[in-house]
Amino acid sequence: MNLDPRTTAFLFPGQGSQAVGMGQSLAARFAVAQATFQEADDLLGFSLSRLMWEGPETDLNDTLNTQPALFVHSLAAYRVFTHLYPDFRPATVAGHSLGELSALAAAGAFSFAEGLRLVRIRGELMKRAGERTPGRMAAVLGLDISALEKVCCQASRADEIVQVANDNCPGQVVISGATAAVERAIQGAKAAGKAAGAKRAIPLAVSIAAHSPLMGSIQPEWDAALEACPLRESAVPVMGNVHARPMQTAAEVRADLKAQMQSRVRWSESVEEMLRAGAQTFVEVGSGSVLLGLVRRIVPSDRGETLSLYPLGEAGDFDVFAQSGVNGL
Repeated sequence: MNLDPRTTAFLFPGQGSQAVGMGQSLAARFAVAQATFQEADDLLGFSLSRLMWEGPETDLNDTLNTQPALFVHSLAAYRVFTHLYPDFRPATVAGHSLGELSALAAAGAFSFAEGLRLVRIRGELMKRAGERTPGRMAAVLGLDISALEKVCCQASRADEIVQVANDNCPGQVVISGATAAVERAIQGAKAAGKAAGAKRAIPLAVSIAAHSPLMGSIQPEWDAALEACPLRESAVPVMGNVHARPMQTAAEVRADLKAQMQSRVRWSESVEEMLRAGAQTFVEVGSGSVLLGLVRRIVPSDRGETLSLYPLGEAGDFDVFAQSGVNGL
């Protein structure tokens, strides 16, 4: 089949998709990818590419490095795609959390250099927030959003808030907030799960309470960074994390990125909105295929067989993608 740009959405991954070796085969085969990694190294003043390809894993998993690594890998892959298929423009793009900045750069809302600067600042600020006000995150499996929202409300106190951080897909939700509140919510989710069928509530190995009020201490600095960044209207609609609606204007983008720091990532709703708009093909651009797995769980069962899903982050992925018929466009 030939892929139709009008029914194709590009997805850009967030934290958790990083892995040592990410993008190395892409740089080895495609000069435009190698140039992108080199550009990032030059802009940052150190060899991020070496860290991405050789590790150590502990350093790559430091949010200070993880965020720019994912951004650079996604943009390198996207640049390879646009080099190979210059006339193909997807109907929409979307990114999960940090991935929203990758999606915006791909859509032309800001340049690669401007985006990398924002991503680096974002990583620095979020790490600082974690040091100032440590918190927790936990994945809850098998409990629906409404039940989990009630659990979080009951577990929260005036000075200890826990809330839904990532609505990833049905049956997989991440909560975030003050450590004590998250621990109470975990116990509450397990108790609720006995009646509602929740399978597990798993604390995550992080000290940063992303997408929660604990990010409030660095909100003014993040807002200032966004105000200083020249934003443009995007070339294609970008699905925003905060409201799960497409956005294109600079004002919409800036407002969404500001709010995203403390707000829920509405990924399930975002995918549902893209499906309603006619998306039939989803391409994950960058490291791994986590988002494609979430799409599989979000899509209604009666539509599953009609969808096409492609990872696009390593050299071999482009071989598979070419066989789909995109080269016939």
